Amino acid sequence: MVTLSDTPVLTTERLVLRAPQAGDWPAWRDFASGERARWIGGPMVEPGHAWRAFGHIVGHWVLRGFGSFVVTDRDSGAALGSVGPWRPDGWPENELGWTLWDAAAEGRGIAHEAALAARDFAARGLGWTTAVSYILPANARSAALAERLGAVLDPDAAHPGKEPCLVYRHPMGAAA
Repeated sequence: MVTLSDTPVLTTERLVLRAPQAGDWPAWRDFASGERARWIGGPMVEPGHAWRAFGHIVGHWVLRGFGSFVVTDRDSGAALGSVGPWRPDGWPENELGWTLWDAAAEGRGIAHEAALAARDFAARGLGWTTAVSYILPANARSAALAERLGAVLDPDAAHPGKEPCLVYRHPMGAAA
């Protein structure tokens, strides 16, 4: 298993994708407790809920050896969101997930740029030959991003939970 000090760092033209750090907590807390977190089960307003969810992000790296990268602005270092390979206990498949924590990061291609880097890492670094994204049906922006990444709806794929969920299957490796 890797420790957080052993996690890879990915760089793109505008971004650095790195393991979560304690300093990311305020940006995550503000995101998780706000309305923008509705797509991931929020807003998380119960005391400790956002803290435990952030611990889930950090702990996934230790338990699985991979996880969501924190997406940071290459120039300022500001934490903008998270993106990456994900498979909590009970997930039927490997997932490529994303969230932008900062509304100002939307509409600038940041999630797309970060997701491409994370998907390439999953294929090359983890050997994934398939990955899906689980998206709530009302989350049109996330579905549009999945489609821009070349993912296609897979209506026969299993998904976690009992609520309706769209499953987008990503092209991997040379197909991407």
